[in-house]
Amino acid sequence: MPRQVYRTKVMQPLPRTPRVATTERCVGNRLLLNFEKSSVSFDILRAPLLGSIIFLLQTLRPIMRLLCFLAAAALAASPTAALWPIPIDISTGNETLFIDKTINITYNGAPLAYEPGYEPPAGSNFTSRAIVQGALARSLGAIFDDGYVPWMLHKPGSDFEPRCGPDRTGGRVLSLAITQTGRDDASTFRPLAGQRDESYSLNVTLDGRASIAARSSTGVLRGLETFSQLFFAHSSGAAWYTTSAPVRVADDAPRFAHRGLVLDVSRHWFAVGDIKRTIDGLAMAKMNVLHLHVTDTQSWPLEIPALPLLAERHAYGRALTYSPADLAGLHEYAVHRGVQLVLEIDMPGHVGIDLAYPGLSNAYNERPYARYCLQPPCGSLRLGSERVEAFLDALFEDLLPRVSPYAAYFHTGGDEYKANNSLLDPDLRTNDTSVLQPLLQRFLDHAHGKVRELGLVPVVWEEMISEWNATVGKDVVVQSWLGQEKVKELARSDKLP
Repeated sequence: MPRQVYRTKVMQPLPRTPRVATTERCVGNRLLLNFEKSSVSFDILRAPLLGSIIFLLQTLRPIMRLLCFLAAAALAASPTAALWPIPIDISTGNETLFIDKTINITYNGAPLAYEPGYEPPAGSNFTSRAIVQGALARSLGAIFDDGYVPWMLHKPGSDFEPRCGPDRTGGRVLSLAITQTGRDDASTFRPLAGQRDESYSLNVTLDGRASIAARSSTGVLRGLETFSQLFFAHSSGAAWYTTSAPVRVADDAPRFAHRGLVLDVSRHWFAVGDIKRTIDGLAMAKMNVLHLHVTDTQSWPLEIPALPLLAERHAYGRALTYSPADLAGLHEYAVHRGVQLVLEIDMPGHVGIDLAYPGLSNAYNERPYARYCLQPPCGSLRLGSERVEAFLDALFEDLLPRVSPYAAYFHTGGDEYKANNSLLDPDLRTNDTSVLQPLLQRFLDHAHGKVRELGLVPVVWEEMISEWNATVGKDVVVQSWLGQEKVKELARSDKLP
């Protein structure tokens, strides 16, 4: 398997109303936004002009008026600017077609019913037809129920809408034929990066025949998302239409296999419904990974039945936890939308569990904070401890069999480990890196061995390699957040076999 190095990280979750961004860094097609109270790094698919304009509107107030004008002009001039992300190869016309709920829909030649609000059955036995039917319900629901009238895309007072009613102009979309040419397998729903084919083609003809063709159900999902973005609601509430017919999208596919967002639900607890809304947003933007940083010294909200005191004593509150049923529901919800949920339990740093299981961690809430961590409260698991290894075994043997039906990866953290923590370890009492490095290698080997044993691919933050000189297996995905030069260093490192 080829080495994979991804550069993404969130220190704190994106708030519901983002604060004004203070800095940004663009590396290739990856954009890093640093907010006053949070930061989020994510991949951007073929970042279109509109994305750049929106970001600039948030950050460059002195030229806001000019950019507003440019954004409106860009949208008015190109119907494709309303699509996110812009397909690789798209052509559109300027004819009007209406759409309504009488549209005839087929999937591989068989009728497929539009059932508003349909969700696939619970459980991990996913079927292509159920996945596609759920996507169809969301796609047509976005057209018929969201009521998106594109006022913001036109000059105020302009007469931009087609006539509707008895004297309306334009034809009607009569049918939507969905064809999946390949068979889904387990890797479709829990893929390694690049293993899943997300490509699709889409056509809407002037005589009202629409079609989507894809090799996998995930490609069908992406095509249905584009299809829904072609249509707007009429301000009368009585019609839905596109003014871009005919439409042709030829073999659209993502440039990046991994397109992810990291959400920190440990420092800032988010309700299950909020996480699902985030997954919805990722699916709308055709992103495919939600990385949940689910535990830290601030709180441990993840319920582990084999270790019940973790959430009982280290969550922010009794109701601020995620049960096994919550976790399974989030995984299923994500899979239904073509998104893989990747859990991260950060270790050996960023762990303080003394209230639950004393003796497994060092420096919990010790001061001065700057001596033991970058962000209080401090804490890290002890190195070279057989009790810690037994704890990890119990943790992983409980959690990972519940994760592996839905995900290919499990993230073991590894960032910001402070050597000074081991000064407080009664068995070590040293911060000498020459003593600690072999113990850290043992810790990493044990954790990653257990992750592999339980059927997942380990993921680790870059500091284990760049700062602690650890060696990782060929299968391990290394995630980088410290900048472009660090990515280059990692790629050249002899610690990446």
